[in-house]
Amino acid sequence: MKLLLLADEQESMIDRYLDRGVMYVLDDDGVKGECVVTDEGDGICEIKNIAVDPEFQGRGYGRALIGFVEETYGGSHTILQVGTGDSPLTVPFYEKCGFVYSHRVRDFFIDNYPEPIYECGIRLRDMIYLRKSLDIS
Repeated sequence: MKLLLLADEQESMIDRYLDRGVMYVLDDDGVKGECVVTDEGDGICEIKNIAVDPEFQGRGYGRALIGFVEETYGGSHTILQVGTGDSPLTVPFYEKCGFVYSHRVRDFFIDNYPEPIYECGIRLRDMIYLRKSLDIS
């Protein structure tokens, strides 16, 4: 739960997707990260939660998790998507991993979280969705 809460600060929000998702743990001589992936229908799978232990961030573990998800779901899904806050920390990371902007859900964090969430000193308001094709042909 500690790693899940790094990526999503509200346990009740995690509860909304955990039971319908598949959780993967990256173990490299100890747990370094995790992600939860859901099937959203119409060939879309979504990374609902991805986190790397702060002690091991910046070492490629997040990219490795995304690569694993791409391999795992590439034969059964056509699109991998992720929703994240409009943050200068997370959006560029996903863009470097090949994701492109898809759409935004206005005021998602305002409407769904009782306490304000800040990342890099910026209050999160909108959920930004990014997508990546899983077409490997």
